[in-house]
Amino acid sequence: MATYLVGDIHGCERTLRALLTQVDFSPDKDILYSVGDLVARGPDSLGVLRFFYQLGDAARVVLGNHDLHLLAVAHGIKPVKAKDNTQPILDAPDKKSLLSWLSQQPLLMDVAAPDGGFLLTHAGISPQWDKKTAVACANEVEAILRSDEQRWLLENMYADSPDQWDPPLSGLDRYRYIINSFTRMRFCFPDGRLDMQCKLPPSQAADSGLLPWFEVPERQPLDQAVVFGHWAALNGTIQPKLYGLDTGCVWGGSLTLLRWEDKACFTLPAEKTSPKRDPKQ
Repeated sequence: MATYLVGDIHGCERTLRALLTQVDFSPDKDILYSVGDLVARGPDSLGVLRFFYQLGDAARVVLGNHDLHLLAVAHGIKPVKAKDNTQPILDAPDKKSLLSWLSQQPLLMDVAAPDGGFLLTHAGISPQWDKKTAVACANEVEAILRSDEQRWLLENMYADSPDQWDPPLSGLDRYRYIINSFTRMRFCFPDGRLDMQCKLPPSQAADSGLLPWFEVPERQPLDQAVVFGHWAALNGTIQPKLYGLDTGCVWGGSLTLLRWEDKACFTLPAEKTSPKRDPKQ
């Protein structure tokens, strides 16, 4: 049995299947974890959704910002963007089953393993949260997404504030902060406040005073590895207890797969058929 973790797929279904074939992934014995953003921008978001849905217990997914946006579009809250290539999902005969399954997925997963395991999320974990707080916050929003209030939350989640965590936060302010931290965050100010605008590589944002969320000086210790995606401009990052797997497949980069047991990384450029070992390993 092997545990695989894959970066942002964004509808690149052929690349995903080719990469899994090359590492001999078998749903009978292996497990595939996704950092989210299964859909949008790539050529076959419907194919990716169906693939994960049909894998059943062999697949585990956390929600990304594009996945949440798809749910909002399905509710009629936002229009379909042509560049997102998600209209085929909305026209599919199995749309209801696929979107219902997607809405049941978590924002954060705590995965056990002999080496301590990992926390899996899309964008990251607020530097102002310890693990107990992060898990509790994820559970709060997940419960709403799985309830009759799903539409209400999706309709009201689009905002960049508040940018600072405060335990007494309540209502939409609290839920927006949680969603932004788990699905949209990249940079923070040195005091831990979220910046929701900058998408540059860290080297190009040095003069702005911003820091990657995982470099905030007073970041709360998690005592566990974090696996995330979302930030294509990082082009992947492998650090002690930190694994960023978004290598921009849909933007002309590659799709990255991490095998947890030996931390081997495999990459495959979009529409190609032969993975190469990640040079960072």
